Amino acid sequence: MRNATPLKPLDRQQRSTAVIRRWKQQRDAWMTSLEPSMLFQRLFDHLPGVYFFAKNRDGHLMFASQGLLQRYQMHDDSEFIGRTDFDINPDTMAQAYVDDDKRLLAGQARIIERIELWWDRQGMPDWFLVTKLPLYDRRGRVQGVMGTLRRPDEAERRLPVFQTVAQAVELIRRDFSKPLKIEDIAKSCGQSVRQLQRRFQSAFGIAPQEFLIRTRVLEATKLLEQSTLSANEIATRCGFVDQSSFSQHFRKRIGSSPATYRKRTGA
Repeated sequence: MRNATPLKPLDRQQRSTAVIRRWKQQRDAWMTSLEPSMLFQRLFDHLPGVYFFAKNRDGHLMFASQGLLQRYQMHDDSEFIGRTDFDINPDTMAQAYVDDDKRLLAGQARIIERIELWWDRQGMPDWFLVTKLPLYDRRGRVQGVMGTLRRPDEAERRLPVFQTVAQAVELIRRDFSKPLKIEDIAKSCGQSVRQLQRRFQSAFGIAPQEFLIRTRVLEATKLLEQSTLSANEIATRCGFVDQSSFSQHFRKRIGSSPATYRKRTGA
């Protein structure tokens, strides 16, 4: 067999500043001629596991990839455009997203990369890597925010920031219906309560107790949608101490009572 010769890029001639400027002008003209809805964001419709969004300065959603629309159970962008994070997410999650946006819009950050709590296709809380960048107009002013979300790969999941809370997350996801105590979770993971809280805050931006409550609330939404169980039965199945506690936590994170949510979803 003949030896394979590695391919190398061709040598490139240096171009003058004038030539580069002219091509940038042509690029600007070309971009202006394109249909806005057919720009590069459509590429994300064909990248499995990567989700794209863009918002204007006021936080109204302008673009979203098909994968993101599907996760919000929307058929097309007519259901998405013009909505804010608070229209489609529980208040506590929406506020965290908006706080990030404010930092970008104010010029306090040029890029934000962090781990966020989100939901997988089975409706279970999981971690996602979120990258956000500011959007500029031709005069260099920030006019919005764009970003991507993706699940971390296996190599990234082995990073310390994941490993320090991975066991706790799995315990919560498995046993959320039981009377779990954060002290017991920390002990099972070989950490102090303070260590677990600090590491959870670093990984997700929330405390482990909040992660537990959100997991229970999410399971409750599924039962409200898919079963005829009473609110008291759902409270018991999801690990809440009683129906009153269930209703209080549900309203705080979903924005409505369990009964109103069930009626709204047609269950």
